[in-house]
Amino acid sequence: MKGILTCLIFLATSLAGVAQLDFMKAMDTTRYGKNPQAGHYVNTRGFRMYYEVYGKGEPLLIIHGNGGSINNFLYQIPYFSARYRVILADSRAHGKSPDPGDSLSYEMMTDDLNALLDTLHVTQANVIGWSDGGINGLLLAIRHPDKVKKLAVTGANLSPDAKAVDPWGFKWAKGLNDQADSMARAGKLDKDMKNQRKIIHLLSYEPHITPEQLKTIRCPTLVIGGDHDVILPEHTMLIAKSIPQSYLWILPNSGHSTPIYYKDDFNRVVDDFFTRPYRKIAGESVLQ
Repeated sequence: MKGILTCLIFLATSLAGVAQLDFMKAMDTTRYGKNPQAGHYVNTRGFRMYYEVYGKGEPLLIIHGNGGSINNFLYQIPYFSARYRVILADSRAHGKSPDPGDSLSYEMMTDDLNALLDTLHVTQANVIGWSDGGINGLLLAIRHPDKVKKLAVTGANLSPDAKAVDPWGFKWAKGLNDQADSMARAGKLDKDMKNQRKIIHLLSYEPHITPEQLKTIRCPTLVIGGDHDVILPEHTMLIAKSIPQSYLWILPNSGHSTPIYYKDDFNRVVDDFFTRPYRKIAGESVLQ
């Protein structure tokens, strides 16, 4: 049964866009996420968080998705560390940041990241978030607005339902969660599998962010999605529409893995967004 759940977790990470074959091969050769020269631990908020820092300059926080870890950004770290102080962490219950608790939420992970920035004496940072990391990025701008200078999110959603997620993806995630719950009721989950079950629960039961909450976001925000993303394009457009200073980028012929399959365009456009100033023209925010 453990093998079944391991397979289910692999499928869950595929939903987050990190299980493509060529990407897995790339992860086998990179030291990102397991680099003793860049890696550190901090005891914060009841667990031990692992993080890595690369480069110098303006702080840039990069946040991974469900079932992922620091090494999901092997295509972004070299690019952005040439200009920024890049900060990445394995989120609570992910990667090298095990969590002894029995619950997990996006709000918890968001406040963890805020605490990490405090530990590093970072008062404000640009932020990139992919998938669940995008959700955390939105919540960071909502819950800790002074921390976020500019925000770029790709593949984020506001709710765990078929209005936000492609219907097949929503049904699949629900089935995944039901199987994990069934194994739990049967007492067939060890410590590691219980941790994985918490991650699966996020796919079916969270987040719960309203458009009204998005309206409180003060920072310029680049909202990104693929035209064939598991997150419905109309939902991505709703996110952009609800944020006062937002910019929308829908990539053609793209799914959920924009930082991988469109890595060069992704890096260049996001970097340009962080670098260029914006100003108000006739009540509208535009990039100069």
